[in-house]
Amino acid sequence: MSFIQHYSISIHFAQALINATNKAGLNKHQLLHEAGINEGLLNNPHFRITPEQYSTLMQIAWRESDDDFLGMGTQRCRHGIFSLMAKEAVRCKDLESVYHHLCRFYNLVNESIRLTLNIEGDDVALSMSLSDPKLDPDLLLREFLMLLWHRFPSWLVGQRIPLKEVRFTHKPPAHIAEYQLMFPCPTRFEQSTNTFVFSKEWLNLPVVQTRQTLKHHLRRAPLDWFTRQAFFPVYTRRVLDYLEQTDDLATSMEAIAQALHLSERTLRRKLISEGSNFQKIKDIVRRDKAIHYLSQPSIPIAQVSSLLGFSEPTAFTRAFKQWTGESPTSYRLAAKQ
Repeated sequence: MSFIQHYSISIHFAQALINATNKAGLNKHQLLHEAGINEGLLNNPHFRITPEQYSTLMQIAWRESDDDFLGMGTQRCRHGIFSLMAKEAVRCKDLESVYHHLCRFYNLVNESIRLTLNIEGDDVALSMSLSDPKLDPDLLLREFLMLLWHRFPSWLVGQRIPLKEVRFTHKPPAHIAEYQLMFPCPTRFEQSTNTFVFSKEWLNLPVVQTRQTLKHHLRRAPLDWFTRQAFFPVYTRRVLDYLEQTDDLATSMEAIAQALHLSERTLRRKLISEGSNFQKIKDIVRRDKAIHYLSQPSIPIAQVSSLLGFSEPTAFTRAFKQWTGESPTSYRLAAKQ
């Protein structure tokens, strides 16, 4: 199992989704129950959920509202419209034709958003404007759609399109730390448009997916769009990569430095220059793996502690409470309830 399946998602996004469904008149108790999310923890800003839980919550909301925009657009976007677009996109020749098709399609079928593709010099800019941004007070629609316009075309060509930067019209939000996980590039706020930029050379990539693979992709949607490559500086990323792949999370910084062909002193200096440190990186990995393991009732908490490299369960309990505001026991109980 790859580590990418262990990533966790801030409860903020579940709260924003519930806020949207409340306005749409849906039963939030039913939505949360079906998704396996404890309603009592929605207001805990430290709480995190699994990608599977959030994906299920969104799937149910789409089904019950019959609106992919969940009331955050000026016009309903009937559930299934994306599938229609995707079935034509998979027949496109290359990435450039995919983006032209994507823009034409949504500009024709829904007036809630306006998409434009600009090619200037060596750069390509995909921009999106909302007809009425006030209908998206929690920023959920624009964040999700900008993520989608990057992730789905990347899937079509079989490679993650490297972004140079992403721009948003809104101010830096309280959940700004999550942007580092959503968009693998620098992020700029209070810009004139919602835009992401990538190199023109990627437009020539051929579409490698087929109608058959698309069927499987759509059945899983939006889960695959929430598995993401976090954007981190080079040495922070290398340490993360090592920790994500190892089965020994009790490993030392010295051991990792040796594996990276560096001295421990050099690695520490590199991390400091990137505004990071070894313990912080290890905590990111441990936190997300802990949430993944605790969502599986068959794994005892003592075993979770051992898998994460803690010397004793009490040390794990203290660390987990610091990360999430909850003890492992209460977190598991809440998820189960």
